[in-house]
Formats: sequence, structure tokens, C-alpha cells
Amino acid sequence: MFSFLFSFFTIFEQYQEFFKEFLAGVEFFLSIRIEEENNILTYLQQMSTTMKYYMSKTLSDSFENVIEKVTVALKKEGFGVLTDIDIKDTLKKKLDVDFKPYRILGACNPHFAYQALQSEDKIGTMLPCNVIVQENHGQIEVSAVDPMASMQAVENEALADLAAQVRAKLEKVIASI
Repeated sequence: MFSFLFSFFTIFEQYQEFFKEFLAGVEFFLSIRIEEENNILTYLQQMSTTMKYYMSKTLSDSFENVIEKVTVALKKEGFGVLTDIDIKDTLKKKLDVDFKPYRILGACNPHFAYQALQSEDKIGTMLPCNVIVQENHGQIEVSAVDPMASMQAVENEALADLAAQVRAKLEKVIASI
């Protein structure tokens, strides 16, 4: 029995340095992984707080002129306006409150909408792409939803590609007005 224990401790002593180095390597690897995960988590938190869910532009023009310009720019990029909600009028009628000029244009590009619906049948909950036109202190602001931000909640790679294409078209709309 004594010789067995002696052999065990002899082997242990020989490999003790190896095990120390091995454990140090494992500890180092784990610390890097934890640091990477913390960096990724920090990055995602920053993105969620800094990533805008819209793109916008401010113009010095009349409210109705800007509505017309936006409608024409949307059409040029293949979008039709399915809905035109006048928030100012609606709030006056429903709540008898005054509100600034504010319209929500529900823009739809049928080609992209069809592709999105084929990829994800519940995506209709996020359609159409809303574009708002509102008056702020004599300036007219046009804002469009960022489809990339909207699609973050949907785990479907095909939709991410579509959202990028729609985003590019909406960016052109905003830039052209």
C-alpha cells in the first residue's frame, strides 16, 4: 500500500506544474470569455439606447407642400400611401383638444410587403411603414420608421435582408425631400 501511495505522489509531483499551467490557462480563457461577453452585453445595451428607431429630416416649407413632396418621393421609390391619418383632426374630434399639425402616412411597397409576408406571416403587425410629418416651432419634420430597428424583434434572416433594402429606399425618400 505504501508503494502505491508513493507512486501516486511521485506522479502527482511530476505533473503538478502541468496541472497548474493547465488550470491557469483555463482560468485565463474563462476570464477572456467573460470579458468578451461583458463587452458584447455593453455594446448591445449601448445600441439599444442609442439606435434610433426612425430617420428624419427637418424642412422649412409649408406643411401641405411637405406632405406632397413626401408622397411623390415615396411613389418614386415604389411606395403607395395606404393610410393618411390626420392626428390633429382626430384629436380635435375625439378629445376636443388642440394639437400641432401631425399626419401619419402608412406607406407600403407591395413588392417588399409580399416578400415579407411570405417569409413571416405575422409580419403584417408591423406593416405598413409609417412616415410622419409634423410641425415643430415653424419647421416641418419628416420621420420614417427604421425597418432595421423594427425587425430586431423578429428572428428571421430573410426579413433582415428585406428590412435593409426597405431602409435604403426610405433613406432615399428622406434625403430627396
